[in-house]
Amino acid sequence: MRGSRLADPTPTTDATSADTTALVSAARDGDRAAFGALYERYARFVHGVLLASVQGDDVHDLVQDVFFRALRQLHTLREPAAFGGWIATMARNEARMRHRATRRTEELSDQLPGPSPAPDELKLEEVLRALRALPERYREPLALRLVEQMSGAEIARTLGLTHGTVRVYLHHGIRLLREQLGEAHD
Repeated sequence: MRGSRLADPTPTTDATSADTTALVSAARDGDRAAFGALYERYARFVHGVLLASVQGDDVHDLVQDVFFRALRQLHTLREPAAFGGWIATMARNEARMRHRATRRTEELSDQLPGPSPAPDELKLEEVLRALRALPERYREPLALRLVEQMSGAEIARTLGLTHGTVRVYLHHGIRLLREQLGEAHD
């Protein structure tokens, strides 16, 4: 479903570990609605994790790939309450696999002229390129905050970090991102 917008799925404050555990258990038993609820709750998070590492054009497809793989491998999840961390790891691995696959064809694709991006798309791509150049610990929190507009508390909960750590990562990451973008405009 390329080009379609994601719903506003995000782990919310009422999303408890017990709630996630119940949804995972039901999904394991074949309840499609339960897996749909997991998708609604975690798709925005997975989108942000992927966006921190992958070109924007591929992200929507990769979100679908991650959830399809999660559905097939749900039986391998040992601790249902750890679904958020598990699906984030799957997203990171999917991003790495995509990076490896596209790295081999990069030279050919650079030779083919494509349509010029719109000015807003160029700015977003420039920011995302700068974000991807940052140290890994800053990428995901920044993508979740800047692109997915998640709060610091939501980011902390979904990444399994303390709120203070997220604030520090966001502060330093923003500073480094500004430096990167400043150098790109000099």
